[in-house]
Amino acid sequence: MRILEKSGNEILLLALPNEEVSRGDYVLIEDGIQDMKMVVQVYDESYLDWPELVNDMVRDEILNTSAKRIEHDPLEIKTIAYLIRDMKLLRCKIRGVVERDSLISNLSWLPSRVTSKVKKLSIAELFSLAKRDGTRMIPMGIANSGEGFHICAESLDGKLNIITGKKGTGKSHLAKLIVSRLAEYGAYTIIFDLNDEYGGIGWSKDGTPNSIHDKVLCLVPGHSLRFALDYIGLSGMVNMLQHTLDIPGASLREFIRIWELLRTQGSISMSSLGDTIQKWRCNELIKDALFSRYHTMLSSNLFSDDCESSTKFEELSSRLKEGGVIIISLSRLQPLVRKMSVEVVLSKIVELLGRGKIPPIFLFAEEAHLYLRDTYWDDLVTRMRHFGVFTTFITNQPDVIKDCIYRQADNIFIFNFTNDADLESLSRASATDSDTIKSIAKTLPPRVCMVLGKAVNDLPIIVAVRPADMLTLGETNLFFKDEEDGMKVKVCGSISTKV
Repeated sequence: MRILEKSGNEILLLALPNEEVSRGDYVLIEDGIQDMKMVVQVYDESYLDWPELVNDMVRDEILNTSAKRIEHDPLEIKTIAYLIRDMKLLRCKIRGVVERDSLISNLSWLPSRVTSKVKKLSIAELFSLAKRDGTRMIPMGIANSGEGFHICAESLDGKLNIITGKKGTGKSHLAKLIVSRLAEYGAYTIIFDLNDEYGGIGWSKDGTPNSIHDKVLCLVPGHSLRFALDYIGLSGMVNMLQHTLDIPGASLREFIRIWELLRTQGSISMSSLGDTIQKWRCNELIKDALFSRYHTMLSSNLFSDDCESSTKFEELSSRLKEGGVIIISLSRLQPLVRKMSVEVVLSKIVELLGRGKIPPIFLFAEEAHLYLRDTYWDDLVTRMRHFGVFTTFITNQPDVIKDCIYRQADNIFIFNFTNDADLESLSRASATDSDTIKSIAKTLPPRVCMVLGKAVNDLPIIVAVRPADMLTLGETNLFFKDEEDGMKVKVCGSISTKV
């Protein structure tokens, strides 16, 4: 390989056909005279495009099709000509300059075209220069160079992460790999599971329990996840009534007065709340508004008067002493009940974190735009983040996430996208240049992603995500199926049959 041109933060390299360098690979440019090195990344490749080459190719094609010839080429000139025609032009972005065995950001140095040596850089060599921190490894798969690749759990701790890509490219599969390894390291994770995809995370493919089986709890709102009113507290109830049930201000004031009365009487429960609203002296329209919200709460089955059997997150965290995964299944809930459940859970978690009652939480939110209110997007990356809720958004619609969220994202895992609008949303907000994202994301096959952010020291890496030894649920329920695919899987304490 040879340097052809430098313009701004871009380097053009000339490569022979037999030099195996492709999109996403890193290249080291070493200038022995100046004793400096530059690290660049290939983001696009094309043929060497000279008018003379095109003319030669057209001339040869015409001669080949118009007449039969006997070729005699003792000097193998034609072989050299064909080699020139197949030469590649590699477009690269400068990622930094090596000084004292460390990679630093520097775009100003101009390496020599004549004396510089250019070679492919392995992932191990790259991160040896980049000085990546962390000891708790999360194996992700195989990098472009064929080496095993991992990120560190420390790069997710306290961070905002986004996993995005087209439907069926492997977003949830990657999330499961990360969640299972976090649990092994003793972290606590809550998953808002919209499609019942995570129920098999505690089981191996052969149906036997795996290493985190005892650390997985699956809760269904209205059944195994129910709360006592006094446990949720006035703040949590006000948040739910305001942001989910759209209670008018006048009715909310009356609700607070009713709550304070019940609190002084020591009888905060669903039954006493209903009785008190019925007897409460106030405007009839206000009473109707209170009753309608009360019956919505009652029909959701999310609230219970049985304090002994109701859910308490402190008890769950003490039960999972060395980390665990709490899966909150949202798939079979009505949209309103789904939003109520998420509102109550997040409000209570933040309250407990503020009082130091539970350890910090890794939150994984599948298609969060379907159940999170708009103001929660900002809360999760600012206020809640400081309390100890570290969120990973998983979505196939990157345009529904606000630009301000992308700009604060610490790590982004991008799977295949072909839609230009989606790629524009990602490239506008990411710290990585838009050329790299737009060029590489379109070419990614299924189960291959590009990792951006703190986890890779802002050095984009392409990774083929490894298969996982766990039950992968959530597949599309097809009409045409093969009988031999039938199997039984145990999910959240029940047996479901896949035919």
